[in-house]
Amino acid sequence: MFHDTITAISTPMGEGGIGIVRLSGSISMDIIAKIFRGKKGKANILSAKSHTIHYGKIFHPETLQVIDTVLVSIMKAPHTYTCEDVVEINAHSGSIVLQEILELTILMGARLAQPGEFTKRAFLNGRVDLAQAEAVIDVIRAKTSTSLAAALGQLEGRLSTEIQRIHADILTLLAHIEASLDFSEEDLEIMEDTEIGKGLLSIEAQLSSLIESSRYGKILKEGVSCVIVGKPNVGKSSLLNALLGEARAIVTHIPGTTRDIIEEIIDVNGIPLRIVDTAGLRETMDIVEKEGIARAWKAMEGADVVLLILDSSCLLTHEDLLIIEGLRARMCEGAPLAKGAPLAVVVLNKCDLTMVIDETQIKQLLPDKPVVCISSITGDGLEGLRDAIKGLLLDGQIRISEGAMVSSVRHIDALRKSRLSILQAQNTQNTLKTNPSLELIAVDLRDALLHLGIITGETTTEDVLDVVFSRFCVGK
Repeated sequence: MFHDTITAISTPMGEGGIGIVRLSGSISMDIIAKIFRGKKGKANILSAKSHTIHYGKIFHPETLQVIDTVLVSIMKAPHTYTCEDVVEINAHSGSIVLQEILELTILMGARLAQPGEFTKRAFLNGRVDLAQAEAVIDVIRAKTSTSLAAALGQLEGRLSTEIQRIHADILTLLAHIEASLDFSEEDLEIMEDTEIGKGLLSIEAQLSSLIESSRYGKILKEGVSCVIVGKPNVGKSSLLNALLGEARAIVTHIPGTTRDIIEEIIDVNGIPLRIVDTAGLRETMDIVEKEGIARAWKAMEGADVVLLILDSSCLLTHEDLLIIEGLRARMCEGAPLAKGAPLAVVVLNKCDLTMVIDETQIKQLLPDKPVVCISSITGDGLEGLRDAIKGLLLDGQIRISEGAMVSSVRHIDALRKSRLSILQAQNTQNTLKTNPSLELIAVDLRDALLHLGIITGETTTEDVLDVVFSRFCVGK
């Protein structure tokens, strides 16, 4: 437990209905007793029951000037977020009033909290493990209901439970091996090689399953970069507006209207899609438009998904073929999510007009790429486009409720290192099959345990904690 008391504004600054100043620590109750006056006087707050709310006023104890009318939440240790005494002052949200209350709590003996220090105390005091603590920021930053569900699952301990299960399996296997080593000369049943092999195989499979889930977890947490490309006037900006449900991009019949990239985040069946509208790709003498086109090509090079927009009411043009050739060249280089080829959808726009484009030619030029017909004006085909994007990224399914999902780079790195230790143990057993070295296998198992402990915080350093909690806001 900590000896000092921390304080911070826990809600975004600005005008609003409610703003909260939070305190946590041993003198939280003493501080609020000095600056709060309820209906029955300020002494009443000290005898208040835990998890109760009290109406009254915050005032300066020296000048007796009232700062605001508030609701004060009293939560006493150990049944609080930080396992310490916690006070939350619910005031009117305004930068001046909240700042004055914050300064008053500091004057009364509290210290301004560091970023994420409330959650850090929750971890250090055993309220949550490190994986759960990290999930707090993921809940706050969730961009879709699906990514929120994944973050809540981790906050509730779904990943931690899975890690603990694997940890227990490794520990059990290690205990049997060490017992065989310590009591080798006594009449003790020694673990058979086949049992060790089965145990290692089971542990490796569990770790591989969690690592595989990271593909889905990172998509839900970080989102996917999706670039709309095409020649001028094929309906790129109209498609962006249709997907957003608002007129975000300027749409005209004049070629070259879009001269810079426009980026927005949309929810595509639970996937956060960072969708980018780009300048029409064509040859031009306009200096500004040239810069926009250069940025469009650069955006396509770094995208996870490319939506190639073609005008279905006319045959492929020279400009279309140049863009397709650029996309084909990128297929040889590989893309971030595709592991060897970019994820792309061919979108035939203006399907409300007579279909003229040669689909056979498109399939020859871009084989195995899904083709979707839409009208960005009427909205026809938009749902099919959403399904096509989701199908490319997640094979059409997001299994949030079926198990743990890994999304943190830190967790993925620790899991891979743990799996590497298990693979090393398997290699040792296979290499020395006639005379397996149990000592070497035991060392590898201890390394695997060490890496798993990094995820939950059982084995960590102050530097790691500083990095984890530095991503938090001050009041969380």
